[in-house]
Amino acid sequence: MTCVKRLFSKGPRSKVAWLIGEALTSCRCFHAELVRHESSALPVVHHSKYVCDLAPSHRFPMGKFPRVLQCLLRDQVITEKQVWVPEIASKDLLSCVHTEDYLDNFINGKISEQEQRRTGFPWSEGIVRRCRYETGGTVLAAEVALQRGLACSTAGGTHHAFPSYGSGFCLLNDLAVAAKYMMDNSPTKRKVLIVDLDVHQGDGTAFIFKEEPSVFTFSVHCGKNFPLRKQQSDLDISVEDGLEDKDYLSTVEAHLPWLLETFRPDLVLYDAGVDPHWEDELGRLRLTDQGLYQRDLFVLKTVVKRGVPIAAVIGGGYSRDIDRLALRHSIVHRAATQVWRECGM
Repeated sequence: MTCVKRLFSKGPRSKVAWLIGEALTSCRCFHAELVRHESSALPVVHHSKYVCDLAPSHRFPMGKFPRVLQCLLRDQVITEKQVWVPEIASKDLLSCVHTEDYLDNFINGKISEQEQRRTGFPWSEGIVRRCRYETGGTVLAAEVALQRGLACSTAGGTHHAFPSYGSGFCLLNDLAVAAKYMMDNSPTKRKVLIVDLDVHQGDGTAFIFKEEPSVFTFSVHCGKNFPLRKQQSDLDISVEDGLEDKDYLSTVEAHLPWLLETFRPDLVLYDAGVDPHWEDELGRLRLTDQGLYQRDLFVLKTVVKRGVPIAAVIGGGYSRDIDRLALRHSIVHRAATQVWRECGM
């Protein structure tokens, strides 16, 4: 466990300050090409181009992204009026985190075979487009959260991408881009807390912000899982294989409230990976559907009740059964809907 950044650098803040101040002084959804309908319900960010073509045998479950939205609409968790559509992330936006050389090579298809093997994806114009839309979606979710208090994307969480290379199914680090953009585009340099509960450590995100006091990275992950070589987050909680609901939830509950009280973020980005689930092909932990729901409910409610805006992304999840996986990924949106209703947002 490491905690290296100064946590007491900000004084007390009003629990409703963001309702007035942020709505007036923060960004104005520059990354939204369309708001389909006005809605006072939970904002859900989605784009049909979150997907691209992969070989049928490919291990990454690309089809889960549209299915998450379909699942939410089918079960009447949300309506189409709640869907916000992001713009594609510009190269200038991405360059706040990624190097010029990497972006040039990635966008223009000059990625070597060795680099492609490290990412797990063959290069294509389609993969570039989907990653850029996904990153735009996370930025939009963060922008909308600042205005509404809470927002969710149906993708995002590509936390293994480093400034100059991709890794582990992650080509652009959407969480880092969103955090950097939100931090830099405010008069007072917003403080961003990244809560990463994917089963794998967010090594790229930890590396990117290792010397940035305005961003705090908090990761709860399976210690014996990928990546083999871990980076140092501001707070790393490494758990053992086979951890079940009760002990996992106790771990999160023991740390999140303390971080909110000490670091006092202006925005939380939440990676709600479902790969801690017992059925996940790449997981190694033993959480149930109910455990994931209780986890998401706790995180979202704890943050919202403190008056801090929070944007959630779906993170990792791996299964050949796309329908079951999409249903699992929709848990965070269901929990967010409950928090939205209970907190009168």
